Amino acid sequence: MNPPRLPKVAGIDSPVPSPTQNHASAGRHAGSPAPLSAPSSSSAHGLGAPGTGTVLQDRLAGWVSDLTTLHELTERLARTRTLDDALHELLRAGGALVGAGRGLVRLEPADGLGPDRTLGLGLTRAELGEIETVPGYAGSRGAISRAANTGTTGSRGTTGSAGTTDSTGTTSGAGTTGSTGSAGRGTGYAGYAGAQGGAATDPFTESPVARPDLLAEESLGARHRQVALHVGFAASYTVPLVTEAGARTEGGPRAGTETGTGPEAGTGPEADRSAEADGGAETDSRAGSGAGSAGASPPPCPGAVPSAGLGSVVWLYEEPAEPAERQRHLAGLYTRFAAGHLARLLELGRTRSAVSELRAELLPGGLPRMTGVRLAARHRPGVRGGGDWYDALALPEGALGLAVGSVTGSGPGATAAMGRLRASLRAYAVMEGEDPVAVLSDLELLLRLTEPARSATALFAYCEPGSRKIVMAGAGHSPPLIIGERRTEFVETTLSAPLNMLACWEAPSVEIHAEPGESVLFYSDGLLHGAGDSTDRAFARLHAAAASVPKRLRDDPAGITDHVLRTVLPDGVAERTGDDVVLLTACFA
Repeated sequence: MNPPRLPKVAGIDSPVPSPTQNHASAGRHAGSPAPLSAPSSSSAHGLGAPGTGTVLQDRLAGWVSDLTTLHELTERLARTRTLDDALHELLRAGGALVGAGRGLVRLEPADGLGPDRTLGLGLTRAELGEIETVPGYAGSRGAISRAANTGTTGSRGTTGSAGTTDSTGTTSGAGTTGSTGSAGRGTGYAGYAGAQGGAATDPFTESPVARPDLLAEESLGARHRQVALHVGFAASYTVPLVTEAGARTEGGPRAGTETGTGPEAGTGPEADRSAEADGGAETDSRAGSGAGSAGASPPPCPGAVPSAGLGSVVWLYEEPAEPAERQRHLAGLYTRFAAGHLARLLELGRTRSAVSELRAELLPGGLPRMTGVRLAARHRPGVRGGGDWYDALALPEGALGLAVGSVTGSGPGATAAMGRLRASLRAYAVMEGEDPVAVLSDLELLLRLTEPARSATALFAYCEPGSRKIVMAGAGHSPPLIIGERRTEFVETTLSAPLNMLACWEAPSVEIHAEPGESVLFYSDGLLHGAGDSTDRAFARLHAAAASVPKRLRDDPAGITDHVLRTVLPDGVAERTGDDVVLLTACFA
């Protein structure tokens, strides 16, 4: 007698279909991953119609494929190092995700500090300029606000309600994301709710806007219609570039938590009843409509990062079209990452610009014009922000003071020390410039008393343009170079230690006379070290560059300076060492 068969109970039979079913279904779905939608409860438990396991596998494969695509695109975007490169990559990759071949991005930071710029994809400069004539079309605010008010398909459905609230005001549960919105005047907002106690929130008030058929919109402006016909686009998809820790995308709500007391901690019927029990406090339902309206946003959570608008990106279609839900989801995730990357590049660019501006303000704003001598200077800041400097100032009795120097270290500290050292030297030069040794001696004493842990090199020259006499003294600095038709040679200066290196500093001065038409080149050590050669080879390289100055440039200090800089450092800066580069040329008549 055979034992009775066990009844079929959920969980005993394997939900994995047979290999035959897998291969057959795989053949049907090859090359077309399933849409990005959550599996049903029956699919998740292996119940329902035959082949549901294969459908689930196809969906998982589609998700993996989408994640791989996003990883590759975001990795490529993260490798960009400039704003323009990042904006071009955003246009290209985003266009591929939403199926658009043309578009434009408008960078317009909400803080008003700039930079503001517009870049296009597949658009000529004339077409891009014509699109910009449409009022508010590509602006960070105007593009989306105007598009939302002209009426298109709602991007998402009604706002989901939040979970219940207990007597202490702590929200529990999660709201439900609304369904897809219907056509109407504006865009609907996705439902917001945090899993594990989040209240319904709307981090920012502008959502992506799809306009699937521009020419069919009755409210489309005349200028907009004219530009669309002339440029050749019939649909558009606009996405705001917003950075925020909790910003949502087209993919749906983000999880979060919020605790508190009173009605602000939660919404919905349960929250209303809880509030009434606590004393009849008013509550805000915060419900939106699928036709494009949205309820009032709740107050931000304590410590939340405020949203920051950077602009918007608009992709254009030649025929009436709009991206599918899956494409919107991927584009939303990608643009959210892109907005964060752009914000970092923007902050880095602003910081570098501020440092460069500060460094430039610490150097001479202009060179003095004097009879018998012409001047030219070039300063190339290094990537590490060194302390190389130069100066040229008119002195009493028609004399001219020329100086170059460098302080140890790099970064803001070295830049600040450079400014203090240059200002001190100017004061000493005005009082006792005819004696360069005295100028450097006083400078060394000041540095030793005020900044005992820092050393510096300096060279100061007292020039009389009329007689072409130059008296100079150096403190550990490289000797100047005389350039002329008959000679190209380094000035024989006496060896001396840098400032603040020895307890007793002293170096005799050197006097030279320049011939008519000769030039004297002062430079910093960054010019020698930038090529990465040894000291001897660096001096030989500099000498050869000075000797090769064309005859037509011999009486042009700017031409001499640029020729030497271009020959010694073809890249323009000391790439290998990151040092500053300073050149100061004095051409005597």
